[in-house]
Amino acid sequence: MTWTVSCLADAKRPPKISPAGVQVRAAAARSVHAVRAEGRSLTDLIAQNAAEFDQRDAALYQALCFGTLRLLPRLDALTALLLSRSLQPGDLILKDLIAVGLYQLTSMRIPEHAVVASTVAASRTLGKARATGLVNATLRRFQRERPALLACIADDPDARWLFPHWLLTRLQAAWPDSWQTIVDACNKQAPMALRVNRLRTSRREYAALLAAQGLSARPLPVAKPEPGRLDERGTMPTFMLAPELELEHALILDQALPTHALPGYMDGLVSVQDASAQWAAALLDARVGDQVLDACAAPGGKTAHLLERGAAGINVTAIDIDPERLKTLQQNLDRLGLSARVQVADASRANADWRGAPYQRILLDAPCSATGVIRRHPDIKWLRRDADIAVLVSTQRAMLDALWPLLATGGRLVYATCSLLPEENDVQVRGFLQRHADASERPIVAARGLARNPGWQLLPESGSGDGFYYAVLEKSS
Repeated sequence: MTWTVSCLADAKRPPKISPAGVQVRAAAARSVHAVRAEGRSLTDLIAQNAAEFDQRDAALYQALCFGTLRLLPRLDALTALLLSRSLQPGDLILKDLIAVGLYQLTSMRIPEHAVVASTVAASRTLGKARATGLVNATLRRFQRERPALLACIADDPDARWLFPHWLLTRLQAAWPDSWQTIVDACNKQAPMALRVNRLRTSRREYAALLAAQGLSARPLPVAKPEPGRLDERGTMPTFMLAPELELEHALILDQALPTHALPGYMDGLVSVQDASAQWAAALLDARVGDQVLDACAAPGGKTAHLLERGAAGINVTAIDIDPERLKTLQQNLDRLGLSARVQVADASRANADWRGAPYQRILLDAPCSATGVIRRHPDIKWLRRDADIAVLVSTQRAMLDALWPLLATGGRLVYATCSLLPEENDVQVRGFLQRHADASERPIVAARGLARNPGWQLLPESGSGDGFYYAVLEKSS
C-alpha cells in the first residue's frame, strides 16, 4: 500500500545520521505505542530499554518518551491534519513515530534536519521501510506550514489542555475555580526533589557537596502557618503543621540529573523523593518504641524516610502485594543502611494476628488514580480509565477498614494518596469516619495546601511538590 500526504516528499539527499540516534527514536516510538496500545507502564518500559543506550542517548530516549506522552493530543491533532488518510491497524506505530518527530520539531532544540533524517530512518528500524516517504513528507510539510497548522489546532480543547475528556471533566467538577491552573501544572515537567539522609549528613552539608560539583539546589519554599488560624469548620485544630521544621531535609535541584550523578547517592547520603511525599513521615510522627506498619510500602521512599526520622528507635513492618516491587524497597533500604521487616501481604486482607500488631502508627499510602503525579508520569493520562476510579475507591475503603483494627488505642493512622479526586480523598475519609465511631480526625492547618473536610490537599505547584492528599486519623477507646 502507498500512503500520500498533501505535499510531495523532499527529493534532497538526506544528511548523514547517527545510527544511535535512529535507534533512540525507534525505541521512543515503540514505548509510546506500548503505552497507549498495550497499556504498558512508561516506568517499566524505561527501566527495560534505557540500559541499551549510553548516558546521553538514554537521556534523549527518556525525554522523547515523556515529552511525546505529555503533549500527545496536540501531536495527534497535528498528525491528523498532515495525513491524507487513516493508517491501517498494523501501521499505527507510524502515528507514534510521527508524534515523536513532531515533538522534537515543536519542543526540542535539535537541528531540524537531524530530527527529520533520524526519524525517517527509524521507520526502517521499526520494520516499516516502505513508509519512509510518508514520514519524511509529513515532517517536512510541518516544517513548511508550521504557523498555519498550529493555528488550525489553536481552538481544539484536547490540544490545549492535553488531558483525556473524562479526567478533565472530573477535575473541572472537583476544582471549579482552579482546574486550569492544576492542568497546566500537570502538563509541565516536574522538578527533581531530594531527601537528605539526616542519619549521615545535613541539608547544609549536602548542598555544599552539590555546589562543589557545580550543582545548585534550594530548600523548599518556606511558609509558616498562621498562629491561631481556624480551620474551615471554624474550630481550632489540634495539630499545627510547621513546614519550616518538618521538611528541613528537602532540596529541590535547579536542574535534574541522573541519580548515579548525585554525589554520595550510592553511599546513602541522599534519596530522590518528591517534596509532597516527604510530609508522610512528618505527619505519622513515629516515636521511640513504636511499632509502625507501612502498608503498600513499595518502592520504599516513605519507609526509608520513617526510619531516617526514627533511627533505631522504631520498629517498621513494610508490606506490599507485589514481591518484585518489594525487592526494590529492600535495595533502597540496603543502600541507605536501614532495616525493616519486609513482607509480601495484601493490606485489604489484614487481620489482628499479623506480626507486630497492634501498631502505634500505620501509614496507608493507598493505591490511587495517581492524578497528582501526572507531570512526573504522563502515561497515567493514557493508562487510566474513568471506570478505574470506582474500583480504586472500593480498594481504598477495604484497606482502611482492614487496617483500622490493627491500630492500637491512642494510635495514629495516616491515610495518603497522590490523587486530586475527592472520591479518593476527603469523600473517602469522611465515609470512613462515619463507619468507625472510635476514629477521629486530627485536622491539619498549614499555610501550604488546602484544608479539606476532612484532611489536607496539596496541589501540584511549579517548582515545588506534586499533588497529594493526607488525613491524620486517631483511635479512641
